[in-house]
Order: sequence, then structure tokens, then C-alpha cells
Amino acid sequence: MEDSISGDARLALDLALTIRHDGHGGVADDLAEPAGLTAWVHAHRDTLSGAGRFVADPATLTAVRDLRAAVRALFARAVRPGEPSTADAARLLPVPQAVERLNAAAGLAATVPVLVWDEGADPVVREEAPSGDIPLTAVLAHAATAFLASPGRRRLRACHAPRCVRYFIKEHPRQEWCKPSCGNRARVARHHERHKKSA
Repeated sequence: MEDSISGDARLALDLALTIRHDGHGGVADDLAEPAGLTAWVHAHRDTLSGAGRFVADPATLTAVRDLRAAVRALFARAVRPGEPSTADAARLLPVPQAVERLNAAAGLAATVPVLVWDEGADPVVREEAPSGDIPLTAVLAHAATAFLASPGRRRLRACHAPRCVRYFIKEHPRQEWCKPSCGNRARVARHHERHKKSA
């Protein structure tokens, strides 16, 4: 199923999912410390160039967390008229501020057109950073922007299973939760609620 999710969507969603249920009724933040961001980037070495040598510092951590807040606010807008994730409901950035923050982060990537013309192929122009390195926040902002502007955005949902705070991409018409365990929790909660009312 994940094959139908674009690389940009996966990266933006994975950034949003660094806020998650902690298993004890609360919310955990995988990006609470620079080491968490370093581990997250290393886990995405297939999509983030230079990820293997990345080491987060406090300034980069703050920038990525600020970007994540903007992405989650825009995800909450994208799932309307549905409710946002319960982790976001009380503390969403206003949409204009979230858009401004996302665009500012995307603007950190200065690019130049690079002509690539392989033997036997048509010429192609790619946008590349002049130095070869694009700031992490810019890469993440570009991915989030591409996803939010794509038709795939319409499949974005907030999971409303008990204790879940995740967003997910709906893969089939009957999908209501981000993963089967959330569906099981939701069904158990409904069962208990019905029995409470009948008792």
C-alpha cells in the first residue's frame, strides 16, 4: 500500500508523525532533543542526501520543530471538515502563520538550473544547490509543500482512535484509522461505551 504514497508525502507525513502517542495516555515527541533529530534523519537516509553524516545541533532542532508545527497546522487544515489530530486541536498555529513559516523554510534553498544531457536522452534541467548542500528545513519544507499542493492531500486524515494523535494517508475507501491496532482500540472503546450505556 505504501507504494502509492509519493516520496514527498512520506517525508512530510513522517515529520508530522514525530509527535505520537507515548503508550501511557500522553504524547511523545521524537524531536525533543538534537539526538532525536539526528536519529530521525539517519532513518531517512534513502530520501535525505547527506543523512549519514548529519548531526543535529540545537538551532537545527528548533528550526525543524518550528517547521513541524507549521506542517501539522496545515495538515489540520487539509483534513477539514474533519477534526485535526487531538495533539494539535488546542495549539494549532493560525494558517497564515503556518504558510508563512513553511514558505520561509522552503526559501532557504537557493538553487541553480543544471543541464543534464546523457547520451541517447533528451536534455533535462534539474534544480540543484550551488554548494551541493540544501538545509534540512528547506528539504522538508519542499516535501511538505509538494505534498500539500498535490491531489494526494485529499487522502490525508487524522486518526481518531482512542489515544492516537497520528495523521495518515487513506489507502482504501473503508480505511478509518492509521493502522489496524487503532481500529481494534476504537472498536473496543465503542463496545465498552455501548455496554456502559446499557448497564
